[in-house]
Amino acid sequence: MAVGREVMSWSDLGTGTRALAEQVAGDGYDPDMILSIARGGLLVGAGLGYALSVKNVYTMNVEYYTGVDERLEVPRILPPAPDFVDLHDARILIADDVADTGHTLESVQDFCAGKVGETRIAVLYEKPQTVVSCDYVWRHTDRWIDFPWSAQAPVVSRVHAVHDA
Repeated sequence: MAVGREVMSWSDLGTGTRALAEQVAGDGYDPDMILSIARGGLLVGAGLGYALSVKNVYTMNVEYYTGVDERLEVPRILPPAPDFVDLHDARILIADDVADTGHTLESVQDFCAGKVGETRIAVLYEKPQTVVSCDYVWRHTDRWIDFPWSAQAPVVSRVHAVHDA
């Protein structure tokens, strides 16, 4: 384990996602939809979808981090954005891997505001400096997290281009 880092294993992903689902169910929250924040929240959202028997699992891509502790000034929602037609009463569970600064989650909540009935947030990790208070959290940490899906260098390198939202 790297000094000053939280290292998550694939097994931890399963354990953490299941624990989040148990928190949601134990709280009596019955989401109509799970909105996964790509990319880190994709696996979390899928796991929650299965554990909570929610088939409506959507993806929203928000670009913010560009490297270890490197980020854009503000998060950018990348197209295509979900079209919330006739969901003004829907309960949405927003799923992500980590609430670090919380700005990504805040931008997704703002995007959903007025379009859906209620949003709640489920994350594997929450850091003390986050600007949002997550409803369901597996672990709290103040360290950088090495997730199993991003711990190794990419197999293919691509030129990174920032898209206009």
